[in-house]
Amino acid sequence: MLNRTEAPVIKDAIEFNLELKPYQKILLDNGVAVYAIDAGSQEVVQMEMVFYAGNSYEKANAVAAATNHLLKNGTSTKSAFEINECFEYYGAFCTRTCHNETAVLSLHTLSKYLHELLPVMKEMITDSAFKEEELNTYIQNSKQKLSVSLQKCDFVANRLIDAYLFGEDHPYGKYIRAEDYDALTTAQVTAHFQQHYVNGSCVIFVAGKLPGDLFEQLNKQFGKLSLTPVNGQPATNHPLASAQKKFRIQNDAIGVQGAIRLATHFPNRKHPDFTKMMVLNTVFGGYFGSRLMSNIREEKGYTYGIHSYVQNHLQDTALMISTEAGKDVCEAAVEEIYKEMKLLREELIDEEELLLVRNYLIGIILGDLDGPFHIIGRWKNIILNNLDEKYFYHSVETIKTIPAEELQVLAKQYFQPENFYELVVI
Repeated sequence: MLNRTEAPVIKDAIEFNLELKPYQKILLDNGVAVYAIDAGSQEVVQMEMVFYAGNSYEKANAVAAATNHLLKNGTSTKSAFEINECFEYYGAFCTRTCHNETAVLSLHTLSKYLHELLPVMKEMITDSAFKEEELNTYIQNSKQKLSVSLQKCDFVANRLIDAYLFGEDHPYGKYIRAEDYDALTTAQVTAHFQQHYVNGSCVIFVAGKLPGDLFEQLNKQFGKLSLTPVNGQPATNHPLASAQKKFRIQNDAIGVQGAIRLATHFPNRKHPDFTKMMVLNTVFGGYFGSRLMSNIREEKGYTYGIHSYVQNHLQDTALMISTEAGKDVCEAAVEEIYKEMKLLREELIDEEELLLVRNYLIGIILGDLDGPFHIIGRWKNIILNNLDEKYFYHSVETIKTIPAEELQVLAKQYFQPENFYELVVI
């Protein structure tokens, strides 16, 4: 019998053996891959159609984002209102997002309504109309949002740091100006749609309690389309970084807060140091108990929050440090960031702190294995980066076992202040 007078034994997260549920994979008649996780007790399904149609493929600024947004704004037979009404009637929702390489069209619905909603998804990716009035409304709304956002220091800092780091001609460094929206035409959007959606490269991820005829449904709707399987990613230009590395920008003369960004080039997920640096970065600024948070938020009170992270790009990427602070303490905050880098270069991380970070990172992975939507999200990240399940298990092992001495070596390599681009926008 359970003795309720004794507390249960506390088990560290690193003591768990993590297993990534394998996916099912099928190929539609046109070769498009479908990756599926059949799990969960609720009769719900999430489907994501990932097209290689992001801004790396556009021929003019803002075209990729506009095309992706307007997928839901009308076809030759349905208005924007009618498309949205289709999803709302069945209690489903459809979203679209545009990234650097990829553009995504996603559906969340009850499993039993896939029959009714997949044809609507098919119509959106084959017959979107891109009417002039819809494009004009999009342009007007986008320019208004941009005008408001440009008054915010953090928004300006996010745009500029990538431009400095990669160059404005690089897909990761370019950003949209008001005149780019003004230059948009239905011809540009239609051409991007035809090339990268109707005849584009696509991969499908689906998860949830899957109906028995799921693959038949998907093949019926999408298997006969002129979509092609993914055969690699676009080659990006080599970074054309700014020769200057320190920038101070005045954006709001009457504002009281400034935005700080520090960034340096960093290898992508295929590099052997990537997972190791995830551990070091977590110690440095990757979670609420990090060195940066403890110093700059808790001790100094300069900011509500400060974070460091590696950008999730498929090719060139960067290590980024991001925070907002009072104008009068921005320079002091930058100094403290460099001090924390110096400590990691010169002193070993003690085992108690390292154990806390290990448990935190394994706990994050445990959360990502809870439920079919999280599991397919983990697989999506692996697959889109052209990796396999070995990467997952190697990452777990690295988190559990990397010694403090190796982390110090990494700190000496990657936390050199002279390699960082430094931006303060006030």
